[in-house]
Amino acid sequence: MKLKHTDIIEKMTIEEKAAFLSGKNVWQSRNIDRLGIPSIFCADGPHGIRKQAREGDHLGLNASLPSTCFPTAAAVAGSWDEALCEEIGTALGEEASALEVNVLLGPGLNIKRSPLCGRNFEYFSEDPYLSGKLAAAYVRGIQGQGVYACPKHFAVNSQELRRMAMNSVLDERTLREIYLEGFEIAVKEGKARSIMTSYNEVNGVYANENEHLLKDILRGEWGFDGIVITDWGGSNDHVKGVAAGSNLEMPAPGLDSAREVIAAVENGSLSMEALDNCVDDLMDAVLTLTAGRKGGKRSFDQEAHRRLAGKAAEESIILLKNSDGLLPLKHGCKVALIGDFVFTPRYQGAGSSLVNPIHLENMQEAINDCPLEVTGCTRGYLRNGKDDDALKKQALELAAGADVVLYCFGLDELSESEGMDRSHMKIPQNQINLLESLAKVNPNIVGILSAGSVIEMPWHDCCKAILHGYLSGEAGPGAMLRVITGEVNPSGRLSETYPLRYEDTPAFRYFPGAWRSSEYREGIYVGYRYYDTGKVRVQYPFGYGLSYTSFAYGQIQVSEDEVRFTLTNTGEVDGKEVAQLYVAGPKGKIFRPDKELKGFAKVFLKAGESRTITIPFDDKTFRYWNRATGRFEVEGGHYTIFIGANVADLRLSQTVTREGTTEVLPYEPEKLGAYYSGKIQGVPDEEFEALLGRPASDGTWSGELGLNDALCQMYYAKSPLARLVWRILTGLKNRSEAKGKPDLNLLFIYNMPFRGIAKMTGGAVSMEMAKGMVLAVNGHFFQGMKKIIGGFFANAKANKTYEKKLSGK
Repeated sequence: MKLKHTDIIEKMTIEEKAAFLSGKNVWQSRNIDRLGIPSIFCADGPHGIRKQAREGDHLGLNASLPSTCFPTAAAVAGSWDEALCEEIGTALGEEASALEVNVLLGPGLNIKRSPLCGRNFEYFSEDPYLSGKLAAAYVRGIQGQGVYACPKHFAVNSQELRRMAMNSVLDERTLREIYLEGFEIAVKEGKARSIMTSYNEVNGVYANENEHLLKDILRGEWGFDGIVITDWGGSNDHVKGVAAGSNLEMPAPGLDSAREVIAAVENGSLSMEALDNCVDDLMDAVLTLTAGRKGGKRSFDQEAHRRLAGKAAEESIILLKNSDGLLPLKHGCKVALIGDFVFTPRYQGAGSSLVNPIHLENMQEAINDCPLEVTGCTRGYLRNGKDDDALKKQALELAAGADVVLYCFGLDELSESEGMDRSHMKIPQNQINLLESLAKVNPNIVGILSAGSVIEMPWHDCCKAILHGYLSGEAGPGAMLRVITGEVNPSGRLSETYPLRYEDTPAFRYFPGAWRSSEYREGIYVGYRYYDTGKVRVQYPFGYGLSYTSFAYGQIQVSEDEVRFTLTNTGEVDGKEVAQLYVAGPKGKIFRPDKELKGFAKVFLKAGESRTITIPFDDKTFRYWNRATGRFEVEGGHYTIFIGANVADLRLSQTVTREGTTEVLPYEPEKLGAYYSGKIQGVPDEEFEALLGRPASDGTWSGELGLNDALCQMYYAKSPLARLVWRILTGLKNRSEAKGKPDLNLLFIYNMPFRGIAKMTGGAVSMEMAKGMVLAVNGHFFQGMKKIIGGFFANAKANKTYEKKLSGK
């Protein structure tokens, strides 16, 4: 492969090349002053720029510069609006450029396999097509401002528990159709220029050194020619990462990784060609991103971005229930505003995406601009989950004297965070206790939900109306009130299914993964694909959402490459409908879900207006992955094209016939009974192995800890000192959780593998020292300490020598 920057690379020493592929600090790549090569700056930014003002850290412990806090991906996904997502992306790119950020680490588009993943608030959907389309729009917007977007986390990253020490085990079809399709769309349609690898292994190989993912698929099949960046501390074997085409190891592993690369080139286990290719890709990104820095924008329109954040929240709010047409509230309606979230909104998640908002609204202040008569505001419950009789009494008295109660409740900060998964799907019980009591004194309750993840709703009947804002960013409260008063007609639709209970979810028996392996036994039956196929009753289906108006569908016409139909606003107010295209394929030879989302259109119609809508087919409309031939194919037969308001409310249908490309069938149905029936909650070992096409490793630990085992696993270490450290860490973690707010730094350490210590300490700890730590915790204390101490001095000396070579001294 011809290098783009041969003239520069030929001048570089091998020390410069090797060092160039790792960060120099938490957020920057290495600069090479001798050759005039600058560094580039990365920053978290799925829903706002998090550039720290002082010394950087991965988890946001130090304050970051103010920036617009847009709704999180879980919220914006409810908009089903690609144009809006591109507009948000453009604003994010503008702010990144103004803050001199070159690479924006987002959007996040991992599949919501289980509602319990602690980071679901950062992701779009349970559906890869919707996720990919919205992510591609973000990418186009961000990169239109001269900043690289960095979709993450590639790939199959579905749990936070021991996330650096887990192996995601799944079949190739599930990998391709569910967990890679969103990234494929972001790369092919969004033209993403960088991508972040995930912490976990994929079928036994760490994502960052997985040649099947990075070489065969990403660069080979999809034609990606940008840079691959590790998640922070996510590099396992840097040499294997370089060989696979991973360009930048972050944050700052020190020069130990560079020495490993040089040694590998010298012993022939890594070719100079592979090293030069990685350097060339990264060099191209650095020179491209820094070429236009002179004269670039150093400011952005804060007020315009605040308005956009409000618009994004408006478009994403979902009306789940509206009995007796309670909403919108009439002008002058007497309302009681109740809930801790009234005063301190829950507007974003916790972790590396934490944004320092420029102008944060709250409901208590925002309601002063509404045409409502507020009888009073009270917290009603404590955010930490404890009962408070005095607050409850005050709330009940206030509710009894109002026409309508606006009750703000949902998940607190401890319920969902990077670094930890949820243990259940329930809202804190003290909030529900208050809701049930409020319903007894006032039947007109509008439940206003704030949460980034799916929740159980057994209290559903206590509310006459329910509005879900997810985590709606800095301007969410005002947007919610505009919907409540009818200034805005709600048009959000669910991007994930709301089951009746956690036990009904497809991965219930498989999440989180036991030991080292996380087995994806449910296969392609994720989210609505499972509920719809298995006829499992749900609270709210995928794609669901109400409006203050009504819409009628008619006159479907299906051609070779598109479907056309008419959409009419049959109500009395203007509004937006999300028309959804689902496809049901033939069954029998190849198992498949009952139907799958293959297109959508968000359409604004004035009251009484009718319009012809066209949704095109694309290369993903009829395809499936054939493991026997190793490519996407079309099964010949009859397909039903559905158009409707959600997966359970399909208004139009027409059957078409498609020519097949399949000559070799991939499955023996008698060996895959669970998958052909869609009843996958108890897949036997032999069926899962038949699906995989290979034996499944049980992932159990050998009894000794290794470099890739997490610190939280020291509870069974042979060393009493290691077990003491585990007890101390666990105690600190439990105490931080008892305070109602997660300690993100502690959670990161708790789930970090031993090799992560060598990758996250800026070069102070070498991999040799990490190996000494493993020896010590496995009961070989003196042997381990000898390795740690000897490694410390050897590492310091080697670093000093390397630095001299880099400086030319």
